[in-house]
Amino acid sequence: MNLRQFRREEPSVNLTPLIDVVFLLLIFFMVTTTFREESEIQINLPQASNKPVEHEAQALEVTIDRDGHFFVNQQALINTQLDTLKRALRELKSDAGNQSVIVSADANAPHQAVVKAMDAARQVGLTRLSIATRTFERD
Repeated sequence: MNLRQFRREEPSVNLTPLIDVVFLLLIFFMVTTTFREESEIQINLPQASNKPVEHEAQALEVTIDRDGHFFVNQQALINTQLDTLKRALRELKSDAGNQSVIVSADANAPHQAVVKAMDAARQVGLTRLSIATRTFERD
C-alpha cells in the first residue's frame, strides 16, 4: 500500500509571453497608425468634371507646343520670352473685365512654359484661367 501523501503544486500563470505579445501589438499599432498632418497653407482645390463647358467667344487661347513655343489665338509668337507673351495678351485683351484665358499645352510641353503662360495672364490682369484637357475612356 502506498501511503505517501502527494504534494499538490499551486498552478502558476507565466505572464512573460502575454506581456511580449501585448508589447508587440502595441509596437505594430504605433508603426502602422497614420498621423494626420496639418498643412500650414490652406487651399481650396478645384473640382473638375468631364462635361464640356461653353466659353465666351472672346476667350483668349494660349497654346503651347511640345517645344515650349507659344501661340495666342492660333498666331505664333516670335520667341518664348515672358514680355512677348504679355504684350500679345495685352493687345488681344478686351475691355470687359471677365475675359477668360484657355491654356492648351501639349502633354510633353515643359512645365515652365505652362507656368510662364499662367503668370503672363495674371500680370496682364486676366484672372479667369482654364487649362484644357481631353477626357479618356477607360476600358
